Amino acid sequence: MAPHMGRRLRKGAGTTAVAALAVAALSASQAPGVVHASTPTDQAASDVTPPPAPDAPASGNSPYYTDLPPLASPTPPPNASTGTLPVGDQQGIPATVLDAYKKAEAALATDRPNCHLPWQLLAGIGKVESGHANGGRVDANGTTLTPILGPVLNGAGFANITDTDGGAYDGDKVHDRAVGPMQFIPSTWATSGRDGNGDGVKDPNNVYDAALAAGFYLCGNSRDVAVKADLDKAILSYNQSQEYLTTVTTWFDFYRRGTHEVPDGTGSLPSRRSDQSTPKQPPVTPKAPPSKKPSPTPTPPAPPVKPPVPPTKPDGGGTPTPPTPTVPRATTFEGVGAKELTAFAGGAFGGQPTARVKDASGKAMAKVSVKFEIVGDTDTRFAGGATSVTVATATDGTAAAPALKAGEKTGTFTVRATVAEAKLSAVEWKATVVARQADILTRGDAKELTAAPSGEFANQVSVKATYKGAVASDVAASATMIVTPAAGADPKAAPKVNDKGPYFKDAKGKPVRELTDLKTDANGVLVLPKMYADAQTGTFLLRLTTEGGATLTVELKVAAAAS
Repeated sequence: MAPHMGRRLRKGAGTTAVAALAVAALSASQAPGVVHASTPTDQAASDVTPPPAPDAPASGNSPYYTDLPPLASPTPPPNASTGTLPVGDQQGIPATVLDAYKKAEAALATDRPNCHLPWQLLAGIGKVESGHANGGRVDANGTTLTPILGPVLNGAGFANITDTDGGAYDGDKVHDRAVGPMQFIPSTWATSGRDGNGDGVKDPNNVYDAALAAGFYLCGNSRDVAVKADLDKAILSYNQSQEYLTTVTTWFDFYRRGTHEVPDGTGSLPSRRSDQSTPKQPPVTPKAPPSKKPSPTPTPPAPPVKPPVPPTKPDGGGTPTPPTPTVPRATTFEGVGAKELTAFAGGAFGGQPTARVKDASGKAMAKVSVKFEIVGDTDTRFAGGATSVTVATATDGTAAAPALKAGEKTGTFTVRATVAEAKLSAVEWKATVVARQADILTRGDAKELTAAPSGEFANQVSVKATYKGAVASDVAASATMIVTPAAGADPKAAPKVNDKGPYFKDAKGKPVRELTDLKTDANGVLVLPKMYADAQTGTFLLRLTTEGGATLTVELKVAAAAS
C-alpha cells in the first residue's frame, strides 16, 4: 500500500494537483492555525491545554511537502566507527533539529504522560512542514538563519486572514503568513506558543520552541498517540487530508526504524509540495500560451518551483554551485579558568569546571556534548544530586559544569570532563573540601565569671565565631581548662591541661577539664556547658579554639564569699 500511495502522491498535475486546487479554497498556509471562528486552542498561554475544536485542522489544510522516504530501511551512518557523519542523506536529521524533537518528547513525557508522544512523530511533522527547518539551517540556539514563511494569506488561492501580530513574526502588517520550522500562523502561536529552550522567549522561528508547541498541540483533546485512532486524529489535526496523513505516517514509521543526526545545514531538502507540479509533469493549461517563432531545438519545460535552498555561489563559468559541506571534527579539548577548586564543607566552590572544544582550524565548536563526572571518595555532588552530567558547548565552544555543592566529607577528589564523540584526552580539575573554619571568636557578653569554692559558676560562657566577617556556622571547636603559661613561655606552644580548679561534668557527672566535640550553631554561636569549682581558689584560664585557628582565653575566678 505504501509504494502505491507514494506513486500517487508524486503524480504532480494528476490527483494531487486536483486535490491541491480543492484544498486551496480552504487552506491557510503551511501553518498550524485555523482560518475561521472555531480556532483550536490546543495549547493556551498557561500550562492548561484546552482541547482543539474537532473540525479545525491545525494547518487549515495547507500545502505540505510530499516527498517520501526511500523504500529501503534506514541504515547506520557510513564510517560510524570513525565518527564521520553522512551529509544530505534521507534518514539523517540535522543535529539541532533532532535535539529539539527529543527534548520536546522528554518535556511531554512529564507534562502530558498519557499522550505517549514519541519524537519521531514530531520529526514526521517537521519533515513535511519545513524539511526539518530547511535542512537544519539554524544557529546554535535553534533559531532559523533565515525566516521560513508560508504564502501570504490574502485569499488568492489560500484563506484570507488579516494581520493579527502587526507583522511581528511574519513581517506582513496586512495579512498573516505561516512562520517557522513547524509553520505556525501568528494567531495560533499567540495561544499555542511555548518556550522550549528556556530563554524566556516564545519564538516560532526557534526549533525548540516550535517543536514543543507542536507536541502540545498534537497531544490536545486528551489524545494518546500510542492508540492508532488517536494518532490519526493528531496528524489530521494538522491537516485534514488523507494524503497528508499517509505522508506523515510514512516518515514517522521510517524514523522509528532508525535514523541518525547530520551536521546542521546539511539535511536533505524536500523538492515536492502538494500545491506544486513535479519536474516530470508540469501543470496543464487550457491552451498553449503565445510563443515566439519556433526554434530548431525544442524548448525544455520550465523547472518546478522549489522551496528555499541554502545560498550558492557561481563558479568560474557563472553556474551556481552548491557548497561542499564539511564535517568539522573536534581536535582540541582544554580546560579554561580555575585549575583547582576549593570549598568549605557544605558550601559552594570558588570556581566552576569549564572546558572548550575547537576544531582543527582552531574555531570554537558549538553543540558538542561534554560529560562532567565526579571521581573519588566524596559526597560532593552537582546540582540535583548527580555525580555526572552532560552539557552541550555554547557558541564560543565552552561547556561549564553545573554548580558543585560540597558535602560534609573533607578531602580531595577529581572533576573529570570528556568529549564522547572524539577520542581526546580528558580534562581534570583537583577539588578539595576543607572543614568549616573561624578566624575570630568573641564573648557574647562581658559578665564576670565567678564561683565560690566547691560551688557552681552562675553564668555560662557564650561565644560567637566568624570567618572574614561572616557568620561561621557548624565550625568544630574545643574548650580546655589550661595552666597559666609561665613568663617568657613560647606563645605557640600547646598549653597544658590544668588538673585543678574549675571543671565541666561528663554524662556520668564526673569532672572533665577538656571538651573536644563542640560545634557552633547556625548563627555561629557556641554556649559551653555549666562549670563548677573545686576547693582551689584563685584565677584560672579557659582556652577556646576553633578549626581555622581562632582562639579566645577567658578568666575564671574562684573566691570565698566575703565575711
